[in-house]
Amino acid sequence: MYNILICDDERDIRNALKIYLTAEGYSVYEAENGQQALDLIRSESIHLVLMDIMMPLMDGMNATAKIREQSNIPVILLTAKGEDTDKVLGLTVGADDYVTKPFNPLELIARVKAQLRRYAYLGGMEKTPHTLTVGSIALDDDSKAVSVHGAPVSLTPTEYNILKLLMENPGKVFSSAEIYRMIWNDAPYGTDNVIAVHIRRLREKLEIDPGNPRHLKVVWGHGYKLEG
Repeated sequence: MYNILICDDERDIRNALKIYLTAEGYSVYEAENGQQALDLIRSESIHLVLMDIMMPLMDGMNATAKIREQSNIPVILLTAKGEDTDKVLGLTVGADDYVTKPFNPLELIARVKAQLRRYAYLGGMEKTPHTLTVGSIALDDDSKAVSVHGAPVSLTPTEYNILKLLMENPGKVFSSAEIYRMIWNDAPYGTDNVIAVHIRRLREKLEIDPGNPRHLKVVWGHGYKLEG
């Protein structure tokens, strides 16, 4: 059974989310602010966090950044309609996905299940060689370990899956829509910013000079590719 943490300062929203999640068999924990969420993650075995952005004491952005300092569990942001800047910022600080309020229960559950699958299996696509190497980047799919020049790099499940896809196909250009469809297993609608943010985060972790990447490159008008 997976343990899901709902972090939102509105009780009605927490109660509604709890109803949907428990109906799917998940165990639910609750927090009213980011600090409470961090405390629960340290004390309990949490597998996924649903994180509101606007909260007292510690907001969702700071809480997500703090979570990423200690854990790679999936974080799905709960955002208000039209908060596009917040969505991009949330992905930048380490969130894996977002759901817009008022949320569609079916969409919410689908996104939770997708993130848990990626977290549990970290790229359960067709098996390729267990160890992949492109240039100075090495990926061990058995241990889910990534290193650059032999130094370990910590990636979120979504970052790992995008990198694995590109490393399995060195030199091949993937559009944002193709990456989203293959990683999220969902229809790519308005996904360019989502993929761009994840690529930027990967560059910051993998490249010596993220502004002049050696491996993870953009092919303007077409997409992204990984080169040795």
